[in-house]
Amino acid sequence: MNQKEFCKTISSLVRVIRTEYGFTQDQMALIMGISKKTLVETEKKRRELSWTEAAAFVSIFSQSAILQNELGGEAGDMLRAIAFADHKITYPRTMGGKVWWRNVEEKGGLRIQQNIISQHYRLLDSNDGRIMSSFSLNDIQEYIKENYHG
Repeated sequence: MNQKEFCKTISSLVRVIRTEYGFTQDQMALIMGISKKTLVETEKKRRELSWTEAAAFVSIFSQSAILQNELGGEAGDMLRAIAFADHKITYPRTMGGKVWWRNVEEKGGLRIQQNIISQHYRLLDSNDGRIMSSFSLNDIQEYIKENYHG
């Protein structure tokens, strides 16, 4: 998933999440920092949220059951996978993926997991530290080959 696809997905959820929280359009527009007209256009699928709007929306409504079911749990990991797709980054330690993750491969203290909902992957070290996230299993396997020669 790239930024454009993410924005399209999140845009399609705005109305249902607004309803889930019991907000009026006026309230939701204020919460999101957009005009009511912009919110209405988004809910009627006449426009999509920008990357910044979608990222803020997901952060604000991270506890939404609808959002978690759509994205496979905590959306922050997915946001990072998209945002850092072309950048190397050092992540803090994870909790090991006990709920939304399945182990794909494990070798030499490294573990590749896939999110069961969003289908994106992450590479963890032996201490559950996130090394990288990607929507491409091949990218993670290539990263391992290039950085862990044995």
